[in-house]
Amino acid sequence: MKTLLVIDLQNDFCPGGALAVAGGDEIVSGVNAAMEISDLVVLTQDWHPQHHASFASSHAGREPFSTIEMPYGTQVLWPDHCVQDSVGAEFHPGLDTGRAAAVIRKGMDPAIDSYSAFFENDRQTPTGLAGYLRDQGCHHITMAGLATDYCVAWSALDAAALGFEVRIEMPLCRAIDLDGSLRAAMSDLHDAGVELAE
Repeated sequence: MKTLLVIDLQNDFCPGGALAVAGGDEIVSGVNAAMEISDLVVLTQDWHPQHHASFASSHAGREPFSTIEMPYGTQVLWPDHCVQDSVGAEFHPGLDTGRAAAVIRKGMDPAIDSYSAFFENDRQTPTGLAGYLRDQGCHHITMAGLATDYCVAWSALDAAALGFEVRIEMPLCRAIDLDGSLRAAMSDLHDAGVELAE
């Protein structure tokens, strides 16, 4: 079964959005084409309540892209983004969402961020995606989306740790690259045996 997992291809992560990834909108047509040759398509959607703990605005005197220690570890503080029911949280209008068999919403707990499609950032709370994919008979996952060095990488690393074979279509991803995050993510993905398809 050819499974495509599309990570967070939402307005706020595209140019003009609250947490724009450079060139994020450039991948939409390629992702749509990849959907057409996939047997199973799953989308993830960042879906934060207002005043989420990962927002810099929730911490007096803190600037976006600074860090803070949370009970589950170091947390980057982001601009407010992908707030539930906002235009920014919607999928990019060019994305063919009708191809998706399921949408996994993440980041809904106001106290815990969630980069991975499989676990929240406490590394313990599952999203349910692994069980769903196994029930569908999926063993190999191809990933695309935003951003390479955060939600895509964390999802790929978790999928590999859970026993899935993982391939990232690098031309169908874009990175934030915050303080060397892309290089670190590439190293971790390589060490985990994730296929990085150019």
